Amino acid sequence: MDKKLKKRIEELVREEIVIVPYNPAWPKVFEDEAVFLRSKLPQNLVKRIEHFGSTAVPGLSAKPIIDILVEVTSLEETKKQIVPILESEGYEYFWRPVHGNDGPPYYAWFIKRNSEGKRTHHIHMVEADSERWIDLCFRDCLRQFPAEAKKYAELKTKLANEYPNDRVKYTEEKSSFILSVTKKARSGS
Repeated sequence: MDKKLKKRIEELVREEIVIVPYNPAWPKVFEDEAVFLRSKLPQNLVKRIEHFGSTAVPGLSAKPIIDILVEVTSLEETKKQIVPILESEGYEYFWRPVHGNDGPPYYAWFIKRNSEGKRTHHIHMVEADSERWIDLCFRDCLRQFPAEAKKYAELKTKLANEYPNDRVKYTEEKSSFILSVTKKARSGS
């Protein structure tokens, strides 16, 4: 990894974590972004576009960043065709490992920011067979079981207070809860 990229990643993981109350405008913000992406990106590459993450769960407190999972037919073609389009629109692009810093498998990740430089969207582009699609199971479980969503909100708020500038630790500390809920949802219990 070159020094410039390494420095940029170190800055990204230290950006402040803020949890805010649910905003009923988030589904519309997602829809607007999905329409924008469909209008800008090659239709032969882009398939499903899903709103996931905490902003996709009604009533759930969240970082005010819309997470979007996009199915692409080819990550190699995504690098060639989609990356230049979104970078020209001001998105930041990273070729990111699915699991922390563990290496393959990878996916295309984009950050969109507002005029103040604050993150507004995370776009995760993956192929149809990516394990990232399991994230929809977690989203759906939280939508279906408000008690689990409440526990998750409490955990995120606690972690944001404990690790306000450590996105890696914040994410790591949430992972066992996410895995537990996802496992329960997949087993039907």
